[in-house]
Parts: sequence; C-alpha cells; structure tokens
Amino acid sequence: MSPTAWAELVASGLIAGGIYALVAIGLNLQYGLMRIMNIAHGEFLMLGAFLTWWAHTALGWSPLVFLPLAFGALLLLGMAVHTLCFRPLAARAPNVDVFEARSLMAAFGLMFLVQNAALVIWGGDLRGYDFLSQPVQAAGMRFTANKLMVFGVALALSLALIALLKYTLLGKAVRALMQSPTGAQLVGIDTKRLHPLMFGIGLGLSGVAGALLSMVYEITPSMGEPYTVTALIVITLGGFGSVAGSLAGGLMLGVVEALGMHFTSPSLKMLLSYAVFIAVLMWRPNGLFSK
Repeated sequence: MSPTAWAELVASGLIAGGIYALVAIGLNLQYGLMRIMNIAHGEFLMLGAFLTWWAHTALGWSPLVFLPLAFGALLLLGMAVHTLCFRPLAARAPNVDVFEARSLMAAFGLMFLVQNAALVIWGGDLRGYDFLSQPVQAAGMRFTANKLMVFGVALALSLALIALLKYTLLGKAVRALMQSPTGAQLVGIDTKRLHPLMFGIGLGLSGVAGALLSMVYEITPSMGEPYTVTALIVITLGGFGSVAGSLAGGLMLGVVEALGMHFTSPSLKMLLSYAVFIAVLMWRPNGLFSK
C-alpha cells in the first residue's frame, strides 16, 4: 500500500472513531457519575437521527442548523427520563450495587420501549437523505465532505466537554461526585440538580451523534443497539469514569476496525471489536488510559 492509501485508511478509522467517542462519552458520564449503565443509550442516538431526518425531509431544515436543537431536545428528554425513571430507583435502592442492577433492568425496558415507539411512528424501512456528499481533496486524500464535517463536529464536542469538566465549577462538581459521592454531598454539591442535568447532557451528546450519522448513512429504528455495544467497548478501553479516555478509546477502536476490515473482511467488524474488548479486559481491566 502507498503512504496515501495508509493515510486514507487511518483517517477513515478516525472519522468512525469520532462518533464512537461521542456516544461513549455520554454513556461514560452517566455511569461514572450516577452508576447508571444505560443500555438504552443507543436508542436515543437513533431518536436524534430520526428527528434530524424528519426536520430535513419534512421541514427543509439544514441538519447543521438542527444539531443544537437535537442536543436540546434529547437533553430535556434525558432529564425527564432520569427524574421519572432512575431517580425513584435510586431513592428506593438500599445500596449502590442494588441500584446498578435495578437501573440496568429498567434501561433494558426503556430500550425496547423507545425502539418500538420509533417503529410505530416511522416504520421499519431504511431512511436517508443526501447532504454534503460531494468529494473533497485533503492532503492528497479523498473523502466526502459530510464525513469530514462529522469528524470535526464530533471531535470539537468531545474536546469541549473535556474542557468543561476540567476548567469549570460545574466540571469540578462532576469530578468530585465521581471520586467521592458522599464527600461531594458533604461540601454542598446538589445531586438532585446535577444528576438529571448530566444524564440529559449524556443523552444530548448521543442525539447529536445520531444527527451526524444521519448525514452520512441510512438510518433505521434498530440502529442504536450496535452503538451501545461499541460504546461499552470504548469505555472499557478508556476506563470507566474517564471522559478523555473515552475520546482516545473511540479513536483507537475506529482505527483498529478500519485496519482490521481492510486486511480481513468487513463482515468481521464486530469480531475485531470484541477481540480488542476481551484483550483489554485480560491485560488492563481498568482501561488503557486509567490512572
């Protein structure tokens, strides 16, 4: 392979990895802060994709204009889901372990509820639209404009959230709760406000990821589940509770998948992901980037 071909292969992996990272960061935020393993996370990605498709095809809105609206809609929905579903479970659970188990089962039910609601509303057919599909030359490599735009937005949002958690008072409160929930509450951090907000931000990021995916690929009500599995693999790579680790893990997994599919077969994509997942669990169970 020529150096340009190698560069295109790695770049295509990074583009996919940017989406993986965005989805994983939202899920990692929910688990690291609230111990909610939200198996339904990918279904909200699917909702973001369908809302963007509907806004573009029915209302004529640009998907780029709709991105902040998709984030806001999923953020509000996430806050409502946390308040109505997960907060009562946390109040009734005698300890964290029981809450994790109960929230996992509740998330399974939520996954099927959201997926079947989408099937009723939009049907099971593939949906899609054409947006920025013209080819673009960049550093001797050739990509479609929408894929470059998707990578840029995903990377910018991921870095913005990392900066938010590192440099703002809100971020310090979140990191304090991740390190010591009891100690954080003793110094006055209000979990009743912070938990639904951060859960909503996690779903908002998932909705943005779905909106970005709708600009590149066809969408279906069953598209969310594979991204939930991929997000769990990315979180394992980066370390639970590490947002920066999720970004690095997502980009790494995207490159591994791109190289692996090129030298083997595209049908082995999930097998490659699971092989990486198992290897990391055996070698570094706390994640490659955990401290």
